[in-house]
Amino acid sequence: MNTSESNKTHFGYKQVAVEEKAHLVADVFHSVASKYDMMNDVMSFGIHRLWKRYTIEMSGVRAGQRVLDLAGGTGDLAMKFSRIVGPTGQVVLADINASMLEVGRKRLVDAGIVGNVEYAQVNAECLPFPDNHFDLITIAFGLRNVTDKDKALASMQRVLKPGGRLLVLEFSKPALPGLSPLYDLYSFTMLPMMGKIIAGDSASYRYLAESIRMHPDQETLKGMMEHAGFDRVEYFNLSGGIVALHRGFKA
Repeated sequence: MNTSESNKTHFGYKQVAVEEKAHLVADVFHSVASKYDMMNDVMSFGIHRLWKRYTIEMSGVRAGQRVLDLAGGTGDLAMKFSRIVGPTGQVVLADINASMLEVGRKRLVDAGIVGNVEYAQVNAECLPFPDNHFDLITIAFGLRNVTDKDKALASMQRVLKPGGRLLVLEFSKPALPGLSPLYDLYSFTMLPMMGKIIAGDSASYRYLAESIRMHPDQETLKGMMEHAGFDRVEYFNLSGGIVALHRGFKA
């Protein structure tokens, strides 16, 4: 690979300079932040709530623990974790995008959730937290937007306590026979159309569909987590593999 190729990464199906991707992704989420929750409900027919509930059930989080919700966006998971860890625990709702983080902060404050939640604008590739700090890290529908996923996974592993868990909830590769063509038709036809009608932005939702296709499949992501130092890595296919939950532990 020559130098120019090594300085490139993908933004959906496009090749862009590595240093440009974060800004391009930021523009997408600045655009959709105000309609993000509504679009999630419409795009998934509400099923995203079940995927997130399953993630919480698989987290094993307990009262008094410390949780980092990366790419936490509008705060779905952080809200639930706040109630579970209670006043002796801590939840950090983190996102690289200021617009998404502000929507999440307002949503949690409006729900009366204060005291055990902090907010941090961070890059997953270089987390500004001490080593061995969190009992649990979650990243839901965010890893595919990270430029250097290996670097981000290593950063997550560093800030987890020994015995801590990482849960990655992400769109993945359909595992049911015959599902892929239907999923492609929905993703590249219906998603941009709904984005235009509801959020006034078809291009951002076309990018989201493309970013899903460019994300590593289940086995590849499992291998990446193992390479980053996670033990007992396993994944659970949801909705026929359209979404997968990966879980790994820090020894």
